[in-house]
Amino acid sequence: MKVMHNLKPIYNENSKVLILGSLPSVISRENNFYYANKTNRFWKILESIFNIELNTNEEKDKFLLNNYIALWDVIASCDIKGSSDLSIKNVKANNIDLIINKSSIKHIFCTGKVAYNLFNKHIKTNIPVSYLSSPSSANAKKNLNDLINEYKVIKKYLK
Repeated sequence: MKVMHNLKPIYNENSKVLILGSLPSVISRENNFYYANKTNRFWKILESIFNIELNTNEEKDKFLLNNYIALWDVIASCDIKGSSDLSIKNVKANNIDLIINKSSIKHIFCTGKVAYNLFNKHIKTNIPVSYLSSPSSANAKKNLNDLINEYKVIKKYLK
């Protein structure tokens, strides 16, 4: 099924770190917000790292901007079955220059192998890019504590 990315990027001129997923899940697209699936651990990871509780999309949006974090996805459109990254084909990448040219991005993090590999295949930039394990519950190899420890590196680039 052909899917168009329907979420606006979250960023402002002060954003220092850009976190890129692959494409919003079916649940995220239905809820019109990133990482909306309750089983996805993305928000739990950030809550732990920053010692904060985020209950609403508005709180999450404000948190990202107040902490200099931009959030978007690598894919602008693709063919995908459900929310399965492994089924992704015919990728058209988002133009991340839209964020980079209007912010202070120092480092980019891709959440998951698919996002990281697609980024490297479709996007060119001089900004350093790092891989972070997927926060998806489908990534059973990593428990929440492992992910929290791995994602702590983000804070290094926010100073």
